[in-house]
Amino acid sequence: MNTSVFIIAVLVGVLQSVAADSVPAKTDSPPSAAAGDQGTSAAHITFDQTSFDFGKVESGEPVKHTFFFTNSGNHLLEIREVRPSCGCTAAGAWDKQVEPGKYGTIPVQFNSMGYGGMVHKTVTVVCNDPANSNAVLQITGTVWKPIDVLPAIASFSFGPDVQSNDTRSVRIVSNLTEPLTVSDAKSSDPAFQAELKTVKEGKEYELRVTVVTPLNLPNISAQITLKTSYPKMPVLSVTAFAMVQAAVTAIPMQLMLPLGPLTNSSQFTVTLQNNSTNSLVLSEPKVNVDGVEANLKEIQPGKRFELNVTFPSEFQNQTGHSIEVAVKSNFPQLPVVKVPVFQATAPPKPVASAPAPNPGVPAGPKLSAILKSAPEQAPPSPAGK
Repeated sequence: MNTSVFIIAVLVGVLQSVAADSVPAKTDSPPSAAAGDQGTSAAHITFDQTSFDFGKVESGEPVKHTFFFTNSGNHLLEIREVRPSCGCTAAGAWDKQVEPGKYGTIPVQFNSMGYGGMVHKTVTVVCNDPANSNAVLQITGTVWKPIDVLPAIASFSFGPDVQSNDTRSVRIVSNLTEPLTVSDAKSSDPAFQAELKTVKEGKEYELRVTVVTPLNLPNISAQITLKTSYPKMPVLSVTAFAMVQAAVTAIPMQLMLPLGPLTNSSQFTVTLQNNSTNSLVLSEPKVNVDGVEANLKEIQPGKRFELNVTFPSEFQNQTGHSIEVAVKSNFPQLPVVKVPVFQATAPPKPVASAPAPNPGVPAGPKLSAILKSAPEQAPPSPAGK
């Protein structure tokens, strides 16, 4: 073979091989999507920051912050709900719908009144982002209290048959750099007496709260006010609370039946607890409706009992009839222990409205209009006239 022809043939073969390698092989599956494109339509919420540290504020000072977010998805973003973790934190009017590529805001406010020290609050954002449907925002910081009241409430508790004057101490500590003066302690109710003592001049005081017995009400409370030299808090208030327990408590205090008639028999258990120092004797349990059974069992002698009440199937309370479970007691101040029973009622049936007038039929004149337009009739003349 001629040398030049051989060289040309080799070159043609090389070029064909290169051309074949440059053509992509044919496959049955489509090419994969580009990075970041999953081929689905979805919203995606992205916050510029999910936590906010408000630093240090004085107790009572409101903390406000606005969280910014972007819809980085390719579908309409819907903010369905914003749930703060407690009542001290509230969300303002937030953007409920945000188009792809656009941004929205969620304003949040924290009420620092009554708080002291480190604070951590959360806000849950419920949206239609499938990957982050419950986004959590955080608010942190330190609340500084110029005056600490420890404890914040002077509380007292008495049994039903033992009451005696009792005293609680409340510490009042100043966190101010300048000296604090506290004076003139006054109680809003004579059942509580207040006495103020100085522990460390300008820095710490002791408020002694004494409850004066006997108490005639099961629960009684009062506000004890004190004057201070701090201009932002000229009056300091301390709550005093006293509770007198009932001789016998029922748990639960009442029974709730489902809508009648009952499909099956239903049994309820009521625990009767003796809070007195005397031994309790209970007897003769009964219900004031026929067909309902009541049984009594003593769990702890003289102290705790179980009352089992069974309602039969098909039971339904008659309208206007009050049901109660009663047990006799040996306590003179509480001869009968009663537990009321309530049953759910069906909602009232809607009242049928009057049919709408037929637009094709003209409405007739009202009776008042007819009477008004009718000519007056002269009275008949007497006979012979």
